[in-house]
Amino acid sequence: MKPSTKMNSSQPILNRRQAIASLTCAAGAIAIPKLAAAKSESTRQIPAVPGKLPIHWRRQEKQGKVFRSIEETVKWKASETAIIICDMWSDHPCQMAAIRVARMAPRMNEVVSLARDHGVAIIHAPSGGMKHYEDTPFRQRAKNAAPAKPTSPINGWCYHNPEHEGPWPIVDNIARGKAKVTGCDDPNPIPHYEIDRHQQAAIKIIGYDVVSDKGQEIYNFLEQEGRQNVVLMGVHTNMCVLGRPFGIRQQKYLGKNVVLCRDLTDALYDPRDKPFVSHTRGVELVIDHIEKYWCPSILGESLTQVIAGSSGPQ
Repeated sequence: MKPSTKMNSSQPILNRRQAIASLTCAAGAIAIPKLAAAKSESTRQIPAVPGKLPIHWRRQEKQGKVFRSIEETVKWKASETAIIICDMWSDHPCQMAAIRVARMAPRMNEVVSLARDHGVAIIHAPSGGMKHYEDTPFRQRAKNAAPAKPTSPINGWCYHNPEHEGPWPIVDNIARGKAKVTGCDDPNPIPHYEIDRHQQAAIKIIGYDVVSDKGQEIYNFLEQEGRQNVVLMGVHTNMCVLGRPFGIRQQKYLGKNVVLCRDLTDALYDPRDKPFVSHTRGVELVIDHIEKYWCPSILGESLTQVIAGSSGPQ
């Protein structure tokens, strides 16, 4: 289907009922709360500048027994948008995964830097690495965000939700040898060891950015800054990007407008496991699953420019 060239501010046709019957996000469906109103200027720390991002997204809609891919362009205010960078660690127990993260990091930094310049909020979430940032203003800014009551429980992990999403498209739960990490495509995975959980040095933390791996802190910051539009990028798409307490499933349960940045992500998948496809194809299958059941996906370029004439006085 050809992409739509019509600019509109509507949201995709998505199922607004999600399964949240337990803290593991694994049970029956309940209505997702309506989006909260944007916060007043007095609560913000990041200047709410004008400017609208042309978000060109791809989503999948079920029509009869099949899903059809639909591409649309919608307008998101930069001042209502945040990027969450998930688990872009300096190292990883799976060395093939670590190489892919290192390859992705410079491009991610470029996209994030341009988005920041347009007024998008940036949240760095290298899970388990908070000890490296405790004495920084970026960590303190997350801790000091005004408390906000979540519209849905914030979970330690949001697992696969069979009441809402279809069967998982890849096998990613096999660990080989002495390795504990699953889905690793190293020929001989090494045993799990303590890794450097600093964020990749190529991704700069600066300005009004925050650092947090805690769902409540991140929710507080999003609410304080009036950010109802959330972009997830980082790793790994089939695990942390979906399941973390700040990930896609949780943001959907909280009623946020969520998209996955599909060219700035990667999955943990080993071609020795079903469906026996290349690593690249395995990532595509996970993205396809997310587009069907959770949220649209975008390319990073959607975050790098604003619509002409939308950013202020002429």
